Amino acid sequence: MFKLSDKGRGIRDMFDAIAPRYDLLNRLLSAGVDRRWRTFAVSRLRIPADGRVLDVATGTGDVALEIAARTSSSVRIVGSDLTQGMLVVGRDKLAATPYRERISLVNAPCESLPHPDCSFDGVTIAFGIRNVVDRDAGLREMYRVLKPGGRVVILEFSTPTNPLFRVIYHFYFRRILPLLGGLLSRRSAYRYLPESVMEFPDREKFGQMMAEAGFRNLSQHDLTGGIATVHVGEK
Repeated sequence: MFKLSDKGRGIRDMFDAIAPRYDLLNRLLSAGVDRRWRTFAVSRLRIPADGRVLDVATGTGDVALEIAARTSSSVRIVGSDLTQGMLVVGRDKLAATPYRERISLVNAPCESLPHPDCSFDGVTIAFGIRNVVDRDAGLREMYRVLKPGGRVVILEFSTPTNPLFRVIYHFYFRRILPLLGGLLSRRSAYRYLPESVMEFPDREKFGQMMAEAGFRNLSQHDLTGGIATVHVGEK
């Protein structure tokens, strides 16, 4: 049985606390652009009819719902998340959609996925890999459960490449976002967000980590000036 570290428990408890307003704050703080990022990420998948997709760190199910909307009705999706509070919100949200029979939710950490080898035609994780304490183990687990020929699609915040835009973005991210987040939710969570993004490996280093986990045919797609990046790999 996988045992969470102190850091892992802290991250889990933080997301439990902000779960009720998580979707609202995502829309407000990103001006809705996060939806376009998720749509692009899902478009990188190649899922056959009767296929299965695993969405790791599914949160309240936004990516799982996007996958359901853009794939055959025969495709089944599993949303996995460390945080029970997020899954509770996600369960109620999924129940109000026409995709409720196609999506199931599982409470599990990325480093210890409760699925057999080669179970899924595609694996996604959006804005979650930076919260995985042991990222190398998490990447290896996603590789393990992916079928040969399947794709992993990882959407994560990154650093803008344009120097001027980077300065403006960092000011908003470090100063304005924690203030706005604190007005509607727990301020410490929205201080953690920029800190975790700044600590996350750069594009080249993360690509190396994916390669070391076994993924091949790697590609990266910068979105909105490099605020977010989609990393794609194949097994």
